Amino acid sequence: MNRRLARIRAVQALYQIEMTGIEWKLALQSSMDDEEEADDYLYDVIPGVLAVQPKIDEQIAGQLEHWALERVGNVDRAVLRLAVYEMQHREDIPVNVALNEAINTAKAFGGDEAGKFVNGVLSNLRKARGLGAKSEYDSEDH
Repeated sequence: MNRRLARIRAVQALYQIEMTGIEWKLALQSSMDDEEEADDYLYDVIPGVLAVQPKIDEQIAGQLEHWALERVGNVDRAVLRLAVYEMQHREDIPVNVALNEAINTAKAFGGDEAGKFVNGVLSNLRKARGLGAKSEYDSEDH
């Protein structure tokens, strides 16, 4: 399984956990096609996000202007949580890669507006925390 597909499966599992309260391994299993096999990345990021989710949520909420985290769509919230985890806890993933992949994942699930929203939140968080280099999406055009 390539990393892009693994991110999609992670977002699907995180979404399902939030919506149903299902145990993470069951959520992962139900998000995957029968012929797919989970890799180490998935076994790290899903429980990793859950372990630090309150801290991640606090950081995301700090970047929302005139919004409460609860108003953010469930899929966008899952995308943001995964991206923040990657940006701060996965040294093997450059910050700009985590940010760009989150934008593309958000677009895949919610269209261009979702991508713009995720870009804004994560770019602000990256700047506020002094993380990584600029993203290819750091412009008014995206």
